[in-house]
Amino acid sequence: MPKSRIRKKADYTPPPAKQATAIKLTNRSWVAPVMLAMFLIGLAWIVVFYVTDGSLPIDTLGNWNIVVGFGFIAAGFGVSTQWK
Repeated sequence: MPKSRIRKKADYTPPPAKQATAIKLTNRSWVAPVMLAMFLIGLAWIVVFYVTDGSLPIDTLGNWNIVVGFGFIAAGFGVSTQWK
């Protein structure tokens, strides 16, 4: 019986190296001051409303001043999602 030929295996070639992706770093130094400012404005809005018995900050809004104050606080939390 004839002997089978031995096949020569191809040399090992490693897979191509993955290229590092550039990380885009942006300057987010504005986030913390804006976040804190929104929190403080919202808190001050609500405190002023309660201390003045509803005559300030905007008399025509009435109890909606509380919603405006919490809106500023919610905006502060929204800005905080940009903080790294």
